[in-house]
Amino acid sequence: MPWVWSTARLLFLDEPTSGLDVESNLIIRDMISDLIAEGVTVFLTTHNIEEANVLCDRVAIIDKGVIAAIDAPERLKKTIQSVQSIEVSFSDSASAARLDELRQIPMVNTARKEGDKYKLFTEDPTEVIDGVMAYAQAHNTRVISITTLGPSLEDVFVKLTGLQRSGGGIAAID
Repeated sequence: MPWVWSTARLLFLDEPTSGLDVESNLIIRDMISDLIAEGVTVFLTTHNIEEANVLCDRVAIIDKGVIAAIDAPERLKKTIQSVQSIEVSFSDSASAARLDELRQIPMVNTARKEGDKYKLFTEDPTEVIDGVMAYAQAHNTRVISITTLGPSLEDVFVKLTGLQRSGGGIAAID
């Protein structure tokens, strides 16, 4: 029997997709989207920032119980618009020195490895793309994919809460 939500106008969900497989996650997200389309106000608590970015009209970033910012995801991203990134993957296996070498490209503020890709942060994506292509040629490799990305909602969260990335995770700074 299908759920009847015709009388519900407000719904609170706490981590509704936490621990779910991909298919179940998509089903839950579709259900939430359908409810929103029907005019139901959904309060969603989630640690999955991409989920908030996709589903929510407004996002509150909360740090130690205090709201650091509240706005539409795209407006929050524009608060740090100067931060952009280039995501690149190469045709060959990564050398141990590749990350350090990519950090040396002019206008790269910082770089990190994410899976089989490298994310290079900059204020000047065009110059960094030129540098990546020159790097690939000099190291006899090919660029498989390269994407220019604006700031993510995760980038906004990190900046507003004063968190700092260390290696592959996030560490708090007091």
